[in-house]
Amino acid sequence: MKTLSRKITPKILEALKVSPVVFLNGARQSGKSTLVQSIADNVGTKKNPAQYISFDKPTQMAAAAAAPEAFLEAYTTNLIIDEVQMVPELFRALKIVVDESRFTNKSKANGKYLLTGSANILALPKLSDPLVGRMSVMTLYPFSTAEATSGAGNGLDRILEMDFSGIKNRGLSLNEAITLATFPEISGKNKKERSIWFDGYLATILQRDVRMLAELEKISALPNLLRILATRAGNLINDADVSRDLGLNPVTGKFYRNILMMMFLTFDVRPWYRNIGKRLVKSAKGYLTDSLMLCHMLDLNLDDIEKNKPDLFGHVLENYVATEITKMLTYTDHKAQLLHFRTSDGKEVDFVLERPDGTIFGIEVKKSSSVNFSDFNGLNTLALHTGNDFTGGIVLYSGKEVVPFGKNLWAVPYFILWQ
Repeated sequence: MKTLSRKITPKILEALKVSPVVFLNGARQSGKSTLVQSIADNVGTKKNPAQYISFDKPTQMAAAAAAPEAFLEAYTTNLIIDEVQMVPELFRALKIVVDESRFTNKSKANGKYLLTGSANILALPKLSDPLVGRMSVMTLYPFSTAEATSGAGNGLDRILEMDFSGIKNRGLSLNEAITLATFPEISGKNKKERSIWFDGYLATILQRDVRMLAELEKISALPNLLRILATRAGNLINDADVSRDLGLNPVTGKFYRNILMMMFLTFDVRPWYRNIGKRLVKSAKGYLTDSLMLCHMLDLNLDDIEKNKPDLFGHVLENYVATEITKMLTYTDHKAQLLHFRTSDGKEVDFVLERPDGTIFGIEVKKSSSVNFSDFNGLNTLALHTGNDFTGGIVLYSGKEVVPFGKNLWAVPYFILWQ
């Protein structure tokens, strides 16, 4: 397995300085355990290093579940606890121990607990509520292409600042970039190796890990649900249609889809709109967290679909861009929400980044190696809807040059993503 540095590391270290508890969540096998063990020395000191505990070990898990508060108080060192969601009793105990630590020695209360988990506890209020105001939550995704190639910068920073000077391809084709941007254990591996790995990976999550979150009457429906969502990647989500295809009622289907999101297998990109009266589409678009997983679910070979099924390749490409932006948002200094824009008459922008000050930046995805002015129709429509809040936009394409198409509008090669 590759042990490359992760770009979120400085953010974690910053959070440990100001928060008693830092929770790093993300899909299984995204590299959380490797990352937190690598920064253990930064969490503690040479005389008092952080101690690593994994609840994948039954004895540790049983001890913590039996007496969670006593379990925490038994350790005088800073703690790194892996797969903490497996012992939900620990969260309320953490609140008690953290509050006591703040009362007795507030200066040493921060950075005491670094937790990891493969379920989104923010979707489980009973777990997250006790630690409100005491916990920073971050998400580690599988490798971005930049991480897998040891890229020094952050392509999203360059995009939002419209700084396209000196960007280089670094010798990667688009397919190679997609193949690298995945789980550490299979980054750069061939299709056969990836297929074997994904079969085991999804079986573990969909048959075992899900049971820790909820009792599902039709747990066998989850693989089919993931496959249906893979066929619709990049499309507007309609839970009634998805549920009908799955043979479930809409309420159950939506609940099952939320389970997949909680396990970081899928995610939604919400629509951008401000004025309820405007004729804008207000449905989310759905994506899979990993584009190679998307190909696996559809039994697709990247090279084949690029040559023989260009429309389908366009969906994989949009999924790849969605995941890369999502990953980069976890470690950029530019705070922004990832959204999409679509009018009722079909004009759209694939991705919209809205910053806290309300400013808007648009990103359109094209698979072609050339761009013309009509490719900017969606961005121009977005500019009309947002007025002075529109700061600019780009069309990502397969060409090699950065080309201006008007004020703060650019055609930009895909390799900006892995700078």
